[in-house]
Amino acid sequence: MKCPTPGCNSLGHLTGRHERHFSISGCPLYHNLSADECKGKATTRDKQAEERALSHRQDENRHSTRNQAPTEGQLRYKDKVTELRRKRNSGLNKEQKDKYTEHRQSHGTSREPLLENITSDYDLELFRKAQEKLRLAGQVSEGSNMIKTIVFGRFELDTWYHSPYPEEYARLGRLYMCEFCLKYMKSETILRRHMAKCVWKHPPGDEIYRKGNISVFEVDGKKNKIYCQNLCLLAKLFLDHKTLYYDVEPFLFYVMTEADNTGCHLVGYFSKEKNSFLNYNVSCILTMPQYMRQGYGKMLIDFSYLLSKVEEKVGSPERPLSDLGLISYRSYWKDVLLRYLNNFQGKEISIKEISQETAVNPVDIVSTLQSLQMLKYWKGKHLVLKRQDLIDDWKAKETKRGNGKTIDPTALKWTPPKGT
Repeated sequence: MKCPTPGCNSLGHLTGRHERHFSISGCPLYHNLSADECKGKATTRDKQAEERALSHRQDENRHSTRNQAPTEGQLRYKDKVTELRRKRNSGLNKEQKDKYTEHRQSHGTSREPLLENITSDYDLELFRKAQEKLRLAGQVSEGSNMIKTIVFGRFELDTWYHSPYPEEYARLGRLYMCEFCLKYMKSETILRRHMAKCVWKHPPGDEIYRKGNISVFEVDGKKNKIYCQNLCLLAKLFLDHKTLYYDVEPFLFYVMTEADNTGCHLVGYFSKEKNSFLNYNVSCILTMPQYMRQGYGKMLIDFSYLLSKVEEKVGSPERPLSDLGLISYRSYWKDVLLRYLNNFQGKEISIKEISQETAVNPVDIVSTLQSLQMLKYWKGKHLVLKRQDLIDDWKAKETKRGNGKTIDPTALKWTPPKGT
């Protein structure tokens, strides 16, 4: 997950209170500031707030609360503001206009317009403070019924699609979520209170896989209905085609987490029908945006096929797949086939044997071979061409990638559930 502002590395935050940001509204670069400047402004604001509070307490001690006349501190502050406003420039000179024009030509709408010299430094600082307060409060226009951002653990995520949260929550535009129990809340204060008493540190259900800091939990939609419904609502924020939200009882959810000293953090999940007539081994699959492009998607897919192997079944994902899901599956099937061909020592290759060994549906194997131009029809037979150039490319990538993000079958402790 990266900030969409061109050239930004996602470090810093407009409020100066966070180490990273993932949206334009919190981006220092977009507002023509640096991360250090934002931190410095936050420190200055805190000091000023302390000084004002101290001054207010002193004034209260010196004056009766019934005395309506301005205090000495208030008069000094008024004179300071008046002087600052008197010094402001009445208009932009030619050099400043050229600077503004150059800025707009260079950055277009990807940066905030230059605001210096439009008004006094005092009024500009007031505007900046209002921006930062608005960002902290997460206020958006009511009535939009579209959640724009969610605060999820240490991440602030921009959403991609509409999800049918209750209207009183959706119209806020911003939700705060417990990353362990997935309960959603209206404000940061409510979230803080919840986190102080929430005892969850991992998903409910049985931990069926653990290797290093990666775990997978099997969660029954019937036994943990609220958690699974909240998981589906969360997933819909990032999946266009998903339609399952509340009827979770016929499904099992396999939730992958990454552990540290604070708990097991949600990486992604896939759901699976308890009794699939068409032998689908995945109904819905999602990698959380902050963990995308790190190999976790392929791990989830590989884990779903590992379960199919244990069940001695051939599996395939339920259609239609999302755009990202289709890309991930095609990449996974390609890796599986090239690995199989690289290790194959026989003379005749059978689609059926590949399917039995990998648990990949023959239809998916054939479509992948066709896309790789490795299937040829000759003299009434389909021949699989062992393209060494593709295998060599795959081996080079595998060597570069290493074994960091792979599923270890020996770490699985699971017995297929009985049909319900």
